[in-house]
Amino acid sequence: MAQSEKTAAPAASTAQNGGNNVVNLGPRDILQGRLEIQGDLKIAGNVEGDLKASGDVTVDPTATIQAAIEGGNVNVRGQVTGNVTARRRLTLGGSGRLNGDVKVSRLTVEDGATLNGNVTMSAEKG
Repeated sequence: MAQSEKTAAPAASTAQNGGNNVVNLGPRDILQGRLEIQGDLKIAGNVEGDLKASGDVTVDPTATIQAAIEGGNVNVRGQVTGNVTARRRLTLGGSGRLNGDVKVSRLTVEDGATLNGNVTMSAEKG
C-alpha cells in the first residue's frame, strides 16, 4: 500500500463550507511537520509534528497522532500522543485515547475514552 505525504498548502485537500476553510487528511494520508490553518481540520490518517487550527479539530477513530494540537473545539476519537489546547471544548469520544497534558475551557470524556495527563481549565477564549 502506497503512502503519501501531505504538506501544509499544496497537497492537503481543501473545501469551502459556508465560507469556512476545511482541511481533510484521509485515512491513508501522512503528515510530518507543522500545519497551521485558518479554518477547521479533520484528520483520519497519521500525523507527527504540530497542528494548529483557528477553527475546530476532529480526530477520527482511524487517526494516529503524535503532535501538539491547538483548536477551538477539539474532538478526539482516535489516538493522540501530545499536548492539546482547546480554546473552547475538548471532547474525548468513547474510542479516544489521549496521552498528554490538556488546556481547556470545557472537558467532556465519554465512557470508554482514556486520558493520561494533567488537565488545566481556564475561561473560554474566542
